Amino acid sequence: MKALLTLGFLLLSVTVQAKVYERCEFARTLKRSGMDGYRGISLANWVCLAQHESNYNTQAINYNRRDQSTDYGIFQINSRYWCNDGKTPGAVNACGIPCSALLQDDITQAIQCAKRVVRDPQGIRAWVAWKSHCQNRDLTQYLRNCGV
Repeated sequence: MKALLTLGFLLLSVTVQAKVYERCEFARTLKRSGMDGYRGISLANWVCLAQHESNYNTQAINYNRRDQSTDYGIFQINSRYWCNDGKTPGAVNACGIPCSALLQDDITQAIQCAKRVVRDPQGIRAWVAWKSHCQNRDLTQYLRNCGV
């Protein structure tokens, strides 16, 4: 019985919980990772994109019934083109990673994959939320009081 309780405690202690970044913490993380100005995209655009895609949540997942793909992580990177989730028909996996890598608290792989996405001809326009909420808008609020 004691062994079962110990096992139960261990299982509970390794339960994955999402990291939800604060806006400025996310901005500083992106800046340290070379995202400010990457492919001409300002830091404010990246912060705006992530706020509207995932609300800075590393565990965000959205299933797309239309094409049976799924968007993963803080940038909501799609399984049809960019990662492998083992269930999306006709997936390409251009980032060469499992989609689960996009759900980690450490967003290094998510950042690398986002950089790969914007090297594609669509660039940042690949994200619908960016087009709807960030494109041609005043984005100063996304970096306000962040010291970046």
